[in-house]
Parts: sequence; structure tokens; C-alpha cells
Amino acid sequence: MAVEGVGNGSDGVAFLVSAGVMYEIIAAACSSPQTTELNAGARAGTLMKWVHLGVAQGIAFVVVAAVLDRRHAVPILAGGGAAAVLLYGQYAHAKRSGLASGGPPTESY
Repeated sequence: MAVEGVGNGSDGVAFLVSAGVMYEIIAAACSSPQTTELNAGARAGTLMKWVHLGVAQGIAFVVVAAVLDRRHAVPILAGGGAAAVLLYGQYAHAKRSGLASGGPPTESY
């Protein structure tokens, strides 16, 4: 039985697709937050550069999707925005934690 007034089900799908696209785009441009933390001493600058580029690309795709599907623009923007904020926060935390720990990296140069 459908719940009236909450949406027709498409809003939830649009939210999840938008969030998934944001995660996928950022992940395609970056190593994982774990790798960022482990190798922050040597690669924090370049890792975060790619996080920023991934977020920018993700925003572009999410905005285009919201423009093309105005009916679902709110969940599209909400899903993409939530994913961008959460994943960016993970990378920023990984960078801070990795730089503070001074632990051994997983890479050798």
C-alpha cells in the first residue's frame, strides 16, 4: 500500500541514484580515504586535489540531472549534496588523521 503524501517512490530512487553517482565520480578520481590516511605524509596534496576535482565533476553531473528531471530535482540535489558532504568529510578526516599519526605509509618512493 502506497504512503500518500510522501512521494511516489521515484524520489527515493532519484535520491539514491544521485548519491551513487556522486560517490562513483569522486571514487573514480581518488584513492580511498584509507589510502589517503595511510599515505597522507607523501600524497595529501595531490589526493585532495583529486577529491576537489571529483566533487566538482559530481556537482556538474548532479546539477545537469536536476535540470533534466525537474520533477525530481529536490531528491537529486539532496542525494548528490549529501554524498558530496559525507565523502568529502571522510577524505578531509583521513588527511588530518594521516598527517597527525605519522605512521608508516603503504608505498615506498
